[in-house]
Parts: sequence; C-alpha cells; structure tokens
Amino acid sequence: MISNYIEERTIKIANYIIDNNATVRSAAKIFGISKSTIHKDMTQRLPAISKSLSNEVRKVLNTNLAQRHIRGGEATKKKHAQT
Repeated sequence: MISNYIEERTIKIANYIIDNNATVRSAAKIFGISKSTIHKDMTQRLPAISKSLSNEVRKVLNTNLAQRHIRGGEATKKKHAQT
C-alpha cells in the first residue's frame, strides 16, 4: 500500500518529467529528493499507480539514457574550454 503523500509525489514527478523531458537528476534537484528516490518512484511505484503514465515516463527516460553520452561529452568539452 502506497501512502497518499508518496502517490501524489510520484504523479507530480512523472508529470514534470513528461512535460519537461526532464532527467532523473534534474527532477531530483527540482523536488529536493535523491535520484534514487526518483528512480524508485518512476520504476516501481508509478506502474502500480498508472500504467499509461508509467509508459510515457519510460519513453522520456529511455530517450535521456540514449542521449546521456552526448550530454556528458558536451559538458566535458565545455569544462576544458574554460581552462
């Protein structure tokens, strides 16, 4: 049984991720909770709450995962350009 607070938080985070194509890291920053909690909410709790919402979040997270190496490379390039 998921508490009302956790269920509401999970749905808010899911909607934020979908609306903003947000990463787990950026959502964690916005909501002030750990990346692990975001990940658990999205992968374990959300499917029990709403399968359709879970599928939409999964699409965004899979896209972010596929692009992660690109963003990491850009951050490294930017970092070294400053020195």
